Amino acid sequence: MRIPRIVLAAPSSGAGKTSIATGLIAALAARGLTVSPHKVGPDYIDPGYHGLAAGRPGRNLDPWLVGDERITPLFLHGARGADVAVVEGVMGLFDGAAHPSVAPGYGSTAQLAAQLLAPVVLVVDAAAQARSVAALVHGFATFDPSVRIGGVVLNRIGSDRHESILREALGAAGVPVLGAVRRIEELHTPSRHLGLVPAAERSAEAVRTVRALGAVVGSSVDLDAVLRLAGSAPDLPGEPWDPTAEVTPVEGRPVVAVAGGPAFTFGYPETTELLTAAGADVRTVDPLRDDALPAGTRALVVGGGFPEVHVSALAANVGLRTAIAGLAAAGGPIAAECAGLLYLSEELDGEPMCGVLPTTTAMHPRLTLGYRAAVALSDSVLAPAGTRVRGHEFHRTRATPSAGPAPAWQWSAEGPEGFATGNVHASYLHLNWAGSPAMASRFVAAAVREEMVTGAHR
Repeated sequence: MRIPRIVLAAPSSGAGKTSIATGLIAALAARGLTVSPHKVGPDYIDPGYHGLAAGRPGRNLDPWLVGDERITPLFLHGARGADVAVVEGVMGLFDGAAHPSVAPGYGSTAQLAAQLLAPVVLVVDAAAQARSVAALVHGFATFDPSVRIGGVVLNRIGSDRHESILREALGAAGVPVLGAVRRIEELHTPSRHLGLVPAAERSAEAVRTVRALGAVVGSSVDLDAVLRLAGSAPDLPGEPWDPTAEVTPVEGRPVVAVAGGPAFTFGYPETTELLTAAGADVRTVDPLRDDALPAGTRALVVGGGFPEVHVSALAANVGLRTAIAGLAAAGGPIAAECAGLLYLSEELDGEPMCGVLPTTTAMHPRLTLGYRAAVALSDSVLAPAGTRVRGHEFHRTRATPSAGPAPAWQWSAEGPEGFATGNVHASYLHLNWAGSPAMASRFVAAAVREEMVTGAHR
């Protein structure tokens, strides 16, 4: 397929990649272009802003979660029908997964840029630099011959004089400056204990911020030069990922509810696409607003998010909490990740939750973050015992106890983790089901079995 594309990278975290990427997507969309947004790594929050700017889902590209062989197909799937694709990198350009099972640089922005045959735009925080910026850019441009640095966007410029010095220095480095963005503090995106506040939680404010970022980048970056650079990317061999080819569909079209809304914003679009391909009728339920599950619900998926921020409102929605407990008691399959585990617990920070799991949960001062290679310890509605998966953790909470009599996973010597009791699977482990597509078939098949059993007793 031919899809113009660029990768936005930076020398390190904190350079402003997300602001520049979001603004660039918004500015290109404002020109009437269809933009396909992507994010390297497992992060859920940045793609939310990308999606808001593009008007289509922001999609992740993470070889740890889905396998190297699926990166190009997933990119082509997400970029189908787009005029241009913008890929935001993760951390510094050459920084990869910190896991002993992989080589240095694995999963890095550089690896993905090379695999996608995409030119890189380096976003440089120039607030505290002058001529030294040329040495920095020169080093990044020559470090790895497989990575092509096609241009630089200077971020947080202080004055016209400052910009002039930087441009003059970079002229000698041979890397074109595609834009220079001034320091604009009012465009700062609010953050909390796990990073940026998700776009879905900020609603109208997030829309205003994205529009403002688009206006700033549109006036500060040479969009025509960016498009020319994106257009220089060669044809990308391969076929788009097809969820229907990854699963075995079942008959019956059981209704599978997926938690959404401001409290549950963490999820990968491929998961719902796989559920649909496996034969489910996927519907959204917002635990902050809906007091009942969608009509006919036979199964429930509760992903990640920030229930701790909305704990009082979640506790006050007694109707939905009761309905979810009833679904679990009736044998309806439930799959929960991280925030979902908190919501299914007996209580979160002292507030009553659904009471499906025999554990209490609370905020914790330590951030738990990282990739995990896990093995299933128990048969469950997601996978048979012995199944190996790759996922990630990302939370500041703790469950007591951390595992049930039938634990979900094991990934370290610290012991088992999560709950896989009967029809309920709950864990802190985040998964992209595109990396383990058989989970979708197994889960939907369990929903059909539950429907047949409960229907026989009506």
